[in-house]
Amino acid sequence: MAPPHPRARKRRGRPVNGILLLDKPIGISSNAALQRAKRQFDAAKAGHTGNLDMLATGLLPICFGEATKVCQFLLDADKRYRAEFTLGARTTTGDAEGEVISRRPTEGLDRAAVEAAVARFLGPIEQLPPMHSALKHKGQPLYKLAHQGIEVERQKRTVTIHAYEVVGFELPRVEVLVTCSKGTYVRTLAEDLGEMLGCGAHVSALRRERVGPYELADAWTLERLEWLAQRGQAELDRSLLPMDGALDLMPQIGLTAEMSYYLERGHPVLVPKAPTGGLLRLYDDLGRFLGVGEVLADGRVAPRRLFRGQTGGDPEARRTSA
Repeated sequence: MAPPHPRARKRRGRPVNGILLLDKPIGISSNAALQRAKRQFDAAKAGHTGNLDMLATGLLPICFGEATKVCQFLLDADKRYRAEFTLGARTTTGDAEGEVISRRPTEGLDRAAVEAAVARFLGPIEQLPPMHSALKHKGQPLYKLAHQGIEVERQKRTVTIHAYEVVGFELPRVEVLVTCSKGTYVRTLAEDLGEMLGCGAHVSALRRERVGPYELADAWTLERLEWLAQRGQAELDRSLLPMDGALDLMPQIGLTAEMSYYLERGHPVLVPKAPTGGLLRLYDDLGRFLGVGEVLADGRVAPRRLFRGQTGGDPEARRTSA
């Protein structure tokens, strides 16, 4: 007897749709944090929106079910980090997990000198991705190659530093706030700053405070989620946010019932007074979120990514249940 077709197998987990703001703890990978949250919700499908290193903590939005369709938008969003750099020492990994490979004196450095150096990184800059990163080379993450003592050629990337300020200074440690575009490596910022100052540096602590429209202040810890799960799945689901919240920084338009009908079937529609060019959040005449549309050259709005419905509570209700 032939085995059942893979698609005929029963899917594990329940259909959960929405976005969880998780405060990832130190010492575990982003994927491990994702799997723990997924088990708590007994969710069939989930994905996270930007890797945080083992050393790093902070905001890790997790998308369940249909919300995985907005993962890429959050991956592409700007981020804000609070980091501690230790001056005077370079490490093999660019952070505190690596071995120190050189030490140089920091005497004579003052806050004004560090602030002047930091200011030179504002705007578009080029970064060389570190070997200890999740970036892949021929299907292999660079950090796995680095652990084998293998170094491969990497291409510099252009990223944008929107804001970069020194918020704490007590040698050899400097605390900074960085708001940056996607693809920015904070450990590379630390190493480049250390070279500019002539003393070397590495990241000794890192916390992500913002991803797109989301703030760390609204995130749940794994321990808090476990406590909430004991009160039942209905209470746990109240921690989820609607998926369209990930797109809050994107313009929105409302559609008539007729427009929605055709757009949901893949047809571009003409929407009076639609913005010119770019992506839009789409809502039907009842205020239901439909997905993301794109304004075409002829002014019509075409479906770019449509959604099949969502769960996720009101943010105010979520806060009062915490």
